[in-house]
Amino acid sequence: METIEKHKTTKMPQEEGIKHATIQSQEIKGEEKEAAQTSFADYSYYASGTKEKEEIDFSVCKTPVIHGKGLLLYYDKVKNYKKRECYHDLYDYIVNDYTGRVCILYGLRRTGKTTMLYQLLHDIDISKTVYIKVDESNTMGDLIKDINYLTKQGIQYFLIDEVTLLSDFINSAASLSDIYCSMGYKIVLSGTDSLGFDFARRDELYDRTVTIHTSYIPYKEFANLLYKSDIDDYIEYGGTLQKENMKIGELRYKESEFTFLDDNGTRKYIDTAISQNIQRSLRNERFGSKFYFLKELYDNNELTNAINRIVESMNHDFVLSVIQDLFVSHDLGSARQMLLHERDEEVQFALSNINEKAVLDTLKEIIKVREASEAKVQVTQEAVDQIKSYLYALDLIKDVEIRYANGKIKKEPVFTQPGMRYSIAKALCHSLMQDEAFGSINEKSKEIILNKILSDVKGRMLEEIVLLESTFAKKSTEIVFKYIDNITWAECDMVKYNKRKDSFVAYEIKHAKKANVATQAKHLNNKNFMLELSKKYGTLEKKVVLYRGHAQEIDGIKYLPVDYYLKNL
Repeated sequence: METIEKHKTTKMPQEEGIKHATIQSQEIKGEEKEAAQTSFADYSYYASGTKEKEEIDFSVCKTPVIHGKGLLLYYDKVKNYKKRECYHDLYDYIVNDYTGRVCILYGLRRTGKTTMLYQLLHDIDISKTVYIKVDESNTMGDLIKDINYLTKQGIQYFLIDEVTLLSDFINSAASLSDIYCSMGYKIVLSGTDSLGFDFARRDELYDRTVTIHTSYIPYKEFANLLYKSDIDDYIEYGGTLQKENMKIGELRYKESEFTFLDDNGTRKYIDTAISQNIQRSLRNERFGSKFYFLKELYDNNELTNAINRIVESMNHDFVLSVIQDLFVSHDLGSARQMLLHERDEEVQFALSNINEKAVLDTLKEIIKVREASEAKVQVTQEAVDQIKSYLYALDLIKDVEIRYANGKIKKEPVFTQPGMRYSIAKALCHSLMQDEAFGSINEKSKEIILNKILSDVKGRMLEEIVLLESTFAKKSTEIVFKYIDNITWAECDMVKYNKRKDSFVAYEIKHAKKANVATQAKHLNNKNFMLELSKKYGTLEKKVVLYRGHAQEIDGIKYLPVDYYLKNL
C-alpha cells in the first residue's frame, strides 16, 4: 500500500484577507445572516466562475451543502486561530497535482480537523467550493449523487466532514477517487472515526489517498497553538485543543462541572473517541469481517468494557492477566505507598483506612469496567492483541524503548494523548471523595492527598511525554530509550545515544519545580551505574535533570526547564 504522507515545500498563501469569495449562497437566517453580512463588510470579495451561483438549486441535494456566504461564516469562526503544522499538507493537496487521489484528514476528536477545513476556505476559490457535513441519515449514494450534480454546476472543491457516519462509506469509498478525483476534482474527507478511514484506506482506497493525521499534537505545537508554556496545561488538556471541564482539585466543586459524574459525561471522550470509534467502524465494515476475535464481546455488549480496561492499564503491559485479574487501581496503590513518607499521621494512613472495595467499585462504575467473573464473555489474548492493533491504528498509542542491563530490549506502548491517562486519575479522586473514612478527615488533609495523587500521576506521565517526543524527534544517528539495571534497579529515565560519536547523555525527568540533587539526581551520581552505561554506550557527555524550574547547573548536573527542552526538539 502506498499512500502519500510526506511534507512538501509548497508556498503558503498570505494570511490576510479573503482572496476568493462569492456573494451567492443558500439563504442564511437570523444571527447567521448577520454574521455573514459582517464578514462581507470586513473582507473584499467577488463572484467568480463560469456559472452564476444563484442558478444552483441546492434543494435537490440529499446531503447538507453549505456554499457562498455560509462558508465565510465558517471561516469567521476560526480566522484568528493559528494553523496546525499539518495544515501545510492539506493546502499542498489542494494546489498541487494529486489526480486520482482523495485527501483523508483524520484523527481523534478535538485535534483540529474541522478547524483546518474552515481555515482552508481562506485559501481556495470558495465560489467553486462546498462544505458538506453528512449525518447518519445519509448514504454514500446520496453523497455521490450530490457530487455528480454539483460538479456539473462548476463546483471543483468538496470538503466533506463526518463522512465516516455513512454506514456504507468503508465499502464504497473508492468511487470518490476512481471517478471524481481522477477527473481532477479535489475531495477532502474528514471525520472522527479514524479506524473507519484506516479500513477504507487499506481496502477500498488502497494507494489512492493522501493521508493527514491530526491525533498526535506534540507539546511544542500545542504550546504554539494555545500560547501555553506549562507542561501541566498539556497534560490537563489531554493532548487535545480543548480542556476538559473537570475541577477535581477543588474540594467544593459544582456537580454539574464534574465530567465524570454520570454515564453521559464520565467517559465522554474515551467512549466516543475510542470505544465508539472502534465499534462503529467494525459495524460499518463489509460483513463485519474485521470483528475477528471481538465479535462475541460486541454481541454481548462487553467490547467497551474490554477496551476501557486496556486503556486504564496503558502504563502497564498489554497482557491478558490485566483483563482477567481482579480490577486494581495502579494509581491508588502508588498513592498509598507515597503517602507513607508523610509526617502527618492523618495524611500518612489516610488511604490505609478507606473501604478499598467500595472505592474501586465506584471507579469501575465510572470508567465502565467489569471483573472477569462479572463478564459474560471471556476475553482472549487474541482479542487483547486485536484491540491493541486498533489503538495503534487510531494513533492513540506509540511505542517507546526500554533497555535492561541484561541486554533485553522491550517496546512499551504509551498514550499520545495524555488526557486518556490523566482522566482516570481524576476519576479515582472522585471515587475517594465518596468514601466515608476519607470523608471524615479534615479538608486540608484531603486537599494534600488529592493533589499528591494527581502530582504523582503527572510525574509519571511527564516521563512518558518526554521519552515519546524525544523518540519522534531523534536523528538517524541517535537511539533514545529508558535504561533499567534489573539487578540493582537503578534506572535512567532517558538515554540519548549518539552512534556516530559513541557517546550518550543521561537524563532524569522530574515534575518538581525546585531542584534537589540528592533525590532527583541520585542515579546520575551513582558512579557504578554511570560506569555501566559508559561500557555499553561510550563517553558520558553530560548529565541532565529536566524539571519545571529554571535553568541552572548544580554539582555538574545541568538542570533544564522541561518546556524549553520540548520546544527545542
